[in-house]
Amino acid sequence: MNVIRKTKIAVIFTLILLMILNLTGCNSKDGAVGALNSKSQAGVKTIKIAYLPITHALPLYVENELSKENFKNFKLELVKFGSWTELVDALNSGNVDGASILIELAMKAKEQGIDLKAVALGHRDGNVVVVSKNINKVEDLKGKNFAIPSKLSTHNVLLHIMLQKSGLKYSDVNVVELPPPEMAAALAEGRISGYCVAEPFGAKSVALDKGKTLFESQDLWEGSVCCGLVLRNDFIKDNGVIAEEFIKEYIKAGEKAESKDEVIRDIAEKYLKAEEQVLDLSLKWISYENLKLEEKDYNELSKYMVEMGLSENPPLYSEFVDNTFIGKVK
Repeated sequence: MNVIRKTKIAVIFTLILLMILNLTGCNSKDGAVGALNSKSQAGVKTIKIAYLPITHALPLYVENELSKENFKNFKLELVKFGSWTELVDALNSGNVDGASILIELAMKAKEQGIDLKAVALGHRDGNVVVVSKNINKVEDLKGKNFAIPSKLSTHNVLLHIMLQKSGLKYSDVNVVELPPPEMAAALAEGRISGYCVAEPFGAKSVALDKGKTLFESQDLWEGSVCCGLVLRNDFIKDNGVIAEEFIKEYIKAGEKAESKDEVIRDIAEKYLKAEEQVLDLSLKWISYENLKLEEKDYNELSKYMVEMGLSENPPLYSEFVDNTFIGKVK
């Protein structure tokens, strides 16, 4: 009886041992597969880039739509925002890796200690001063409401230059900040007499015959700097190869955007939701050639920011602009 009992115990013990070994083997195998999957995913990083739906960010849209099959080391995630304030908060807090942003806002963030690098421009030209039908010259704006998207914007600088050239002071007009999508309606309703803003919101008033163009940006300031592509410097330091690939494809996308062919127009319409005639005019005004931020243009912007009291100590070109990657694009 004792022998039989001992035999049963031995058999049960053996079965339990086999089960343990089998489970351990399975877990080891699954663990190895998990490790491989983790390793394969680790090689492809998702880059989060913030943007507002404006034509000034078109190279980003084109890169996302036409170049993603070429990406080797990263995936691109475009994060849409409804205001510059929200976008800047996300960029400063590190919730995104970079942004298509007003250069002035990025300069101010850098001045306040946020380590950002401007690695490319978003566009050339493409800003207009739009006024109501009864405004025929700059002097007619005296005492009237004029809208800009932000005090820290090239649109505000262009307003300053325009008034200065006409012998008016900045205080001669009532400058108001409005969200870009509201400006065309505000002009049509007579709440403002003019505005300067990113496209396609200027073109909307003109294309719909609710306003007219008083100046294009190059009439006031040739080589003006507006929106640019910035990256957090910690992202660049930790992901040099990825940053180089991302910027290389971005510059190529800018070259494609300059063609403004049907493919590009379809992409612009997808992101901007603009009417055909508005998009036509908006793309006519803007250029995507030479997206390198040159020192001369940057220093001129810095001078205006100090002159207008927008910045006491704007970052030096060498501190803020990184042309390392754009210089490698052939």
